Amino acid sequence: MKLPLFPLNTVLFPGCTLDLQIFEARYLDMLGRCMKQGSGFGVVAIIEGQEVGKAAQRFAGIGCEAQIRDWQQLANGMLGIRVEGGRRFRVLDAEVQRDQLTMAEVAWLEEPADQPLLAEQADLAALLAALAEHPMVSELGMGGVVSSQQALANQLAYLLPFSLLHKLELLSLDTPAERLGRLQRLIEQLQDGQPA
Repeated sequence: MKLPLFPLNTVLFPGCTLDLQIFEARYLDMLGRCMKQGSGFGVVAIIEGQEVGKAAQRFAGIGCEAQIRDWQQLANGMLGIRVEGGRRFRVLDAEVQRDQLTMAEVAWLEEPADQPLLAEQADLAALLAALAEHPMVSELGMGGVVSSQQALANQLAYLLPFSLLHKLELLSLDTPAERLGRLQRLIEQLQDGQPA
């Protein structure tokens, strides 16, 4: 499957919301094609390079599909879009086109069946509910009460201030239970004052 990539200094997770301001021709063209075709694009984390200008030299081999949910012309002249994370994918091969847009051959990753929250995940669910009080989280329509392990794991991994590498590690874990277990350990490190 061919997918246009948007390398960013962030990691998008399934079901999570991301607001972007678009001004580069390559991405405006890409969005026009996506909107016409009703398709999404891939968000991958930049390992080496910049978000603006030439294509990133290195980016993560795992990413998340971004589905366009809303768009508007902003007062600063840029195009504002809101995307929602869709399926996770692995990058098999990538090529930078003449306009500096990166096109990739990707393989979609299997998602296990979602599971309801367990009693031992109540503290993590309470943390997510508390995050919903933050104005930036509230503006994205995230946080609050969730009923599944998948939503809890993805939203916490996305919203908490972990390093890019830890977020990529969390995205690569295949089951929500694995992701929640790793999240619990990373949160404990943060509480102990260790960098996560």
